[in-house]
Amino acid sequence: MRRAGDAGSRLRVVRGWSRSSPRPSGGAPVGRRYKDPSVRRSLALFRAFRREQVDPEACYSLLARDSVDQVEAYDGPVAGRTVVDIGGGSGHFTEEFRRRGADAYLFEPDVGELGEKPPDSTVIADGYLLPLYDGVADVTFSSNVLEHVADPQTFISELVRVTRPGGLIYVSFTNWLSPWGGHEWAPWHYLGAERARARYRRRTGRTAKHALGENLFAVHIGPTLRQVRARDDVRVVSARSRYWPFLAETVVKVPGIREVATWNLLLILRRCPP
Repeated sequence: MRRAGDAGSRLRVVRGWSRSSPRPSGGAPVGRRYKDPSVRRSLALFRAFRREQVDPEACYSLLARDSVDQVEAYDGPVAGRTVVDIGGGSGHFTEEFRRRGADAYLFEPDVGELGEKPPDSTVIADGYLLPLYDGVADVTFSSNVLEHVADPQTFISELVRVTRPGGLIYVSFTNWLSPWGGHEWAPWHYLGAERARARYRRRTGRTAKHALGENLFAVHIGPTLRQVRARDDVRVVSARSRYWPFLAETVVKVPGIREVATWNLLLILRRCPP
């Protein structure tokens, strides 16, 4: 593990491409469209999420495999690509990218999220200001981070900045009105954050990890989609429910209903040429 200030030797690997250096072309075949996964897959993820507290290794290993499958469905094999994982916590996503042959690097702002054995060359860095040159990543990956940052648009801008033109940006987040929007104190967040946190403390005897306005923020699907679609530096390839087994893109198109039914929004973005 390295902190941002002393990561120079390893960051040179990430920063090694100049603007004129060749990069993998990337991209899924023309006309290829991501298919809705199976009900069996959704049920497996749901069961894993229910056991997250008692078996986090199994839960996050499964989620990592599933997430990299999604990246490859849109962008082809990750082998040989440079992948930047922003806010990847314990490093399961980074390790899965590496198992498939990618040059993957984890940038995590919270040392407490890393676990006992973070991936080699992990950098402690803020997602608002990554210690990376412009356009160094073929794939920029962010799983369930957006709801934990106070300024989602600045965060997304930084993801876009470090992605090469034509590169893929994977952003997923749990929206506030999702049944899991309050995280460990859901679904009682529908009755108010403070009431939900107080209930959690009464039932568990512990203070909840997340506090609204501190490390959890009310991010909504409609405003997020409008802001992303208004940008001229990315193209929205897909906006879909991350976990739904059917009609995953359709549910996101229905205002109001999508704020509850989507559960977790997945945005697949493509960096536009300058």
